[in-house]
Amino acid sequence: MQQQTPFIYVACLASYNSGILYGANIDVTQDIDQIYSEIRSMLKNSPIPNAEEWAIHDYEDFGDIEIHEYESIENVQKLAAFYQEHGDLGAKMHKQYFDIDEAEEALNDRYHGAWDSEVDFAIELFDSIYCSPEIEAVRCYIDYEKFARDLFLDGYFSVMLDGYVHVFSDR
Repeated sequence: MQQQTPFIYVACLASYNSGILYGANIDVTQDIDQIYSEIRSMLKNSPIPNAEEWAIHDYEDFGDIEIHEYESIENVQKLAAFYQEHGDLGAKMHKQYFDIDEAEEALNDRYHGAWDSEVDFAIELFDSIYCSPEIEAVRCYIDYEKFARDLFLDGYFSVMLDGYVHVFSDR
């Protein structure tokens, strides 16, 4: 899958309030000064003289990350960089935490990987902790589904992405 460049559509509010759709698509991966320069240029060329106010009316290529109408350009730029680095899993983590720093920490420090199910994760965790010849003799008595349920009630959580369960520690 080819990575896209996140952009925002910045609308001139003077035009919008006059019933005219006028604005510009702006690549938010570029330097912050260049982004503001493009916004100023869009306002200067507005069909409404002396336009000053703008808002973000659309955005693309941020995955599930939501960009709000009056989001700061600095924050939009950070969100774009975060999404480009971490992709859809990063977007899901941002939706989980609503904070880039917390999402980044979860991805870097508390991510355990991807499994077909939470039960598959529980089996692998159980085996890594308790695997011994004695356990092999009673393995058929272990209820991995209940073990998984308990793990994900307290201590772990998961997000679904592309048919896989991505597992994170709560802390």
